[in-house]
Amino acid sequence: MNKSRKNNALWFVLLLLACMSQLLHAEAQVRSSKKIYVAQHGRDRDKGTAKKPFATAHKALATVAELKKGGYKGTVEVILQEGTYYLHEPLVIDAEESGTAANPYIIRAAEGEKVRLSGAVPLNQHWEKAPDGIWKTKLSKGLSFQRLYANGRQLIRARYPNFDPTILPFQGYAQDAIDPQRIAKWKNPEGAYVHALHIGRWGGFHYRSSGRLPNGELVLEGGEQNNRPSKMHPTYRFVENVYEELDADDEWYLDEETSTLFYKAPAGVDPNKERIEAPVLESILELVGTEAQPVHDITVKGIHFVHTAPTFMKTTEPLLRSDWTIYRQGAIKITGAERCEVVDNDLYDLGGNAIFVNNYNRQVRLSGNLIERIGAGAINFVGHPDAVRSARFRYEQFVPVHEMDTIAGPKSNNYPRDCEASDNLIRHIGLIEKQVAGVQMAMASSIRVLHNTIYDVPRAGINIGDGTWGGHEIAYNDVFDTVLETSDHGAFNSWGRDRFWYSKRTEMNEIVAAHPKWVLLDAVKTTTIHHNRFQCDHGWDIDLDDGSTNYRIYNNLCLSGGLKLREGFYRVVYNNIIVNNGFHPHVWFKDSHDVFRHNIVMRSHKDIQMRHWGDTVDYNYYTNADDLETDRKKGMETHAEVVQVVFKDPSTGDFTLRDNTLAGFESMDIGKMGVRAARLAKEAAQPKIPVITSKDARLTNETYTSNGAEFKTVQTLGEQSAAGLPSISGVLIVNLENSSLFVKSGLRVGDVIVEGHNQKVDNISDWKVLLKQLENTGDLTVIIYRNQQQEHIRLHR
Repeated sequence: MNKSRKNNALWFVLLLLACMSQLLHAEAQVRSSKKIYVAQHGRDRDKGTAKKPFATAHKALATVAELKKGGYKGTVEVILQEGTYYLHEPLVIDAEESGTAANPYIIRAAEGEKVRLSGAVPLNQHWEKAPDGIWKTKLSKGLSFQRLYANGRQLIRARYPNFDPTILPFQGYAQDAIDPQRIAKWKNPEGAYVHALHIGRWGGFHYRSSGRLPNGELVLEGGEQNNRPSKMHPTYRFVENVYEELDADDEWYLDEETSTLFYKAPAGVDPNKERIEAPVLESILELVGTEAQPVHDITVKGIHFVHTAPTFMKTTEPLLRSDWTIYRQGAIKITGAERCEVVDNDLYDLGGNAIFVNNYNRQVRLSGNLIERIGAGAINFVGHPDAVRSARFRYEQFVPVHEMDTIAGPKSNNYPRDCEASDNLIRHIGLIEKQVAGVQMAMASSIRVLHNTIYDVPRAGINIGDGTWGGHEIAYNDVFDTVLETSDHGAFNSWGRDRFWYSKRTEMNEIVAAHPKWVLLDAVKTTTIHHNRFQCDHGWDIDLDDGSTNYRIYNNLCLSGGLKLREGFYRVVYNNIIVNNGFHPHVWFKDSHDVFRHNIVMRSHKDIQMRHWGDTVDYNYYTNADDLETDRKKGMETHAEVVQVVFKDPSTGDFTLRDNTLAGFESMDIGKMGVRAARLAKEAAQPKIPVITSKDARLTNETYTSNGAEFKTVQTLGEQSAAGLPSISGVLIVNLENSSLFVKSGLRVGDVIVEGHNQKVDNISDWKVLLKQLENTGDLTVIIYRNQQQEHIRLHR
């Protein structure tokens, strides 16, 4: 072999050895594990080791970013040791800092240690006590906040009426909260906040005062927090952030002009000896990626997320045609993520949302978390409208037939899919905002909501805002003490005002008849609701509202409010136990293909304006013969049976059938419902189990006939919901003869009369008085509700 060939062979061997060395190094790096420590006694100029930890989480995350940028591919753990870490800005992890399935990026608390990541600023000022008993202190100029905590307890911003935890809504409300007579007592009303319910109690509104009008009323800005706008409720409202209302223990007021903080401490309490914290950050941790470059394989575990700022004035983005508006923010915000998980954390004392899963996300898991004392919603999965075909945002908006995009499903991937919220304990939420839920889904698909315990919420425990794009699984949840401050909702609540939807029923009937397949263009996958325990004493246990389509509902225990299906298609409901209540079908479409069979019901069907009864409403099991007879007179339940149902131990919540011999009915295991994690299960409350009663407290259905029309007083939540009324009041038109003067004037069956000649019409007695006026004058203008909207109609002879 000549010298040249020898040199080439040597060069090849050296190259091969170098490649092997690089491969071995890369493999060793992949198998390696790097631990970075953070402790309150640490220093950021140190190395982040167990013996020389960093002082801040920001430094730890920046070190991980440098490692990743340098090509490190092994597992990374950022380990936070015990203590409270006050953040000056949110922690952010982007796509370049991602882990891998084999080597994740983990941020966790040290084993057995309590770690708090706080969005608050600690106030270490000196307090002075004035003769009137109010303490005050000077703050840094420009410091602004809307919440304050002393030794971990939330203080109350000066308000009227005073805070009372036993009163709902708002822990106290007053009709005169913003009357000119009260406003006149305030030296400077600028900066006051008014919180009120929607006039129909469909959520809340929030306003900021920018001054006072010559007539003494407030100049208000805001009120955009509900996608079904209305006036604020005349009674359910309160005002805060007014110095003159600083009159109760634990109240505070911040004068931003002079940077002076006032605090009415309880007797014997010295704020100089308290730990005072003021939340200023909206978010604590953000995972930020995109579909093209997702952040992935991140685990956040065992950390307490506390003290974020309220965001109620920013909750203004409408969600398609549901009643909701949102603000895309949370103590933890996840955008553009894959295979990330938030597990075994505590999130509490937050001003806004706890967790917001935003736009494109896949296989994000939120599990084993305690979420409580939250100003807004607990868990939100919300996609982007650019993924929606023929999107519309307000209830009254519609898509003209010639403009309809008739391609099924989403038009982009910019939405959460195949994600999970499981085994979480969620309670005491919606303390400021009322249009919230324990778990909310909108513009999302195939979200699994499993084994959660959710209670003490102002509205629904679980909410689906639209039909896009279905495929959700809602199973093994325990949801109770719901709809505590609002109205016309359920423990589970949904809408489906998708692209086929039209708020005027006659036009929608024509569209659906002409294009029956359009109802499934958005609700392309079946959503299943099974093996849950639901309880709502102020609405329905399960409430599928306007347009909710393509559902399969089975093996649920409904403890109080019953099960409601309003307009929609392809709902199959079977094998449910409905305690002390029954089925509430409302205004169904022709050819809805709905099915209600093999359910145990304890009351007759509470149908509202039903002209079509779907494919099957039959084969159900009644506990009362009179109820079955009532429903058979409506022309249904031909094959239904009256049975004597014996449950194992209903007093303790065990509604398992003792003798499961009902054909077509499968007994269910109640014990598997709710949170399973041991640390959360021992904390979770249980619903109040009702005593089974044999009969309804029957309402009078007395009607009144006049001039070819039959009327009745609105008496039930179902009648209120069907008409979209703000309260259970008014007079419902139940029948009209074609020759009636009311038909000639434009009234229809199903209309509800609520006012005439500037006089409220609450009941038949009120209506009789106005009918006398019509007889005498031949002319009467009334206000009615039709298609859930107000209209004025002139009645004349």
